Amino acid sequence: MQAATQARWQIHFCVLLWGFTAILGKLITLPALPLVWWRMLLVVAALLLMPKVWRGLKAMPWRLRWAYAGIGVLVSLHWLTFYAAIKLANASVGATCIALGPVFLSLIEPWIARRKFDPRELLIGVAVVPGVAMVVGGVPVTMRLGIAVGTLSALLVALFSSYNKRLVEHGDPLTVTCIELGTGTVFLTLLAPLLPHVGPAFVLPSAHDALLLTLLSFGCTLLPFALALVALRHLSAFGTQMVTNLEPVYAIVLAIVLLGEQRELDGWFYAGVAVILAAVFMHPLLGRPSAQPSQPELLGTAESHSVVE
Repeated sequence: MQAATQARWQIHFCVLLWGFTAILGKLITLPALPLVWWRMLLVVAALLLMPKVWRGLKAMPWRLRWAYAGIGVLVSLHWLTFYAAIKLANASVGATCIALGPVFLSLIEPWIARRKFDPRELLIGVAVVPGVAMVVGGVPVTMRLGIAVGTLSALLVALFSSYNKRLVEHGDPLTVTCIELGTGTVFLTLLAPLLPHVGPAFVLPSAHDALLLTLLSFGCTLLPFALALVALRHLSAFGTQMVTNLEPVYAIVLAIVLLGEQRELDGWFYAGVAVILAAVFMHPLLGRPSAQPSQPELLGTAESHSVVE
């Protein structure tokens, strides 16, 4: 019981750290593309210092490496659109859009996993529609492009989470993460010249941005991942999913406390957030029970979403 209680607190701490990613994304002055590029590069550089990652790379077949590399492209596009949504709107809007990830996942995952579609999961998609309408009506018109980009980011979460789920048992999580984020870094480097209005991928950050990027890469990515690996040994999949669904709640509360974003949004926005979160919490309640979680989702995720696979 003591181990389980400690594990629950660890998961809550991980989700709190993941909630800070939206805040740091707003505070970092770099555009979305170089922000993501640096975040991926720093994490990959740290992973390549681990002998376990090199052993995993040597043991992995090339066909599997290419599969993870393809997922890495989706990961990079997700992070790019996630931080673009924050830059176009604010951290609260970005976090709310990412809360739509489990909704898309409930519709996409049966198709990718080639399993029978469960009509109960359709209830999640139907329940979230009024919430989205209220969120759109509760933000200034200038932020609505951010909502559209954030919704695309949530769709990308569902796509790569579903593909990762199919392949997660075939490789060490740290090795797979290194491949995915390494591929994502290369992809964004090649993509940048095709998006001249976005700017180059490589932009040397200021001292202020460098400090925040370090916190984002290590404090909000590597640290919670390591803690989650330990905590999930003592928790059920259902209990963990209920905790990780709190991520947008933490992010929005932090945005109010640290950024004062409540002044930019009205009551309809927060009412819509409540409806969306109710649908998200419905997801594990409708799902099939599982006694113990397997590996946590890889680092290349929307932080905590689909942490249990």
